[in-house]
Amino acid sequence: MDGVWIFQAEKWVDSVVSVERHSKRVMVFRMVLDKGNWRRKKSFWNEVFHLVSCIPQNEKVLLAGDMNGHAGSSNAGCDGMHGGFGYGSRNADGSRILEFADGLNLVICNTLFMKQEYQLVTCAAGPV
Repeated sequence: MDGVWIFQAEKWVDSVVSVERHSKRVMVFRMVLDKGNWRRKKSFWNEVFHLVSCIPQNEKVLLAGDMNGHAGSSNAGCDGMHGGFGYGSRNADGSRILEFADGLNLVICNTLFMKQEYQLVTCAAGPV
């Protein structure tokens, strides 16, 4: 069976902003989480962790999206999951993403290669 599948807990339905199907294999799913609500973020990451951890180890996992965190330029303490080509300083959400990756033996792919200056920041609110 081909196509894109999205599983979402019912409690997150009101957070969905848009769903766009671009083809049988590409779909854009946008949701907004309250930035100040740490319990909701923790619950979100716990659910994602559970879903991804249920995928058999012989299958490939690609988790893509704007996780709203900064992994930073340093890969100190992150051997194997952070390639050392991030940007700026790590924030709390970036640490959470790295913990998630470490717990499931995943890699933050966009830290594995050097980028041009104009490619370092994809979205900025204020001066970079």
